[in-house]
Amino acid sequence: MKTLEQRINNVIGQLTGAKKMLTSEQRDCFALLTQLKAARSALSSLMEKLVGAELDNCLMNTDGKDKNKMEKIFKEIIKVK
Repeated sequence: MKTLEQRINNVIGQLTGAKKMLTSEQRDCFALLTQLKAARSALSSLMEKLVGAELDNCLMNTDGKDKNKMEKIFKEIIKVK
């Protein structure tokens, strides 16, 4: 399973590739869009993993004061999807 850092590096690599495509004289619009779509998908996956890890952490350590934190996380989950 990829670490969060590996996932961030994947997104950075995909966006770097997209940036190079933008400056290329022989730009392939379809390839650029494919690269951006991959970056968006990777970023979405990263966000899901991050929110999931935080949620797991909260559930393991739940007490009265963590209720507000859990509510905030659930709201973010809804936004991510």
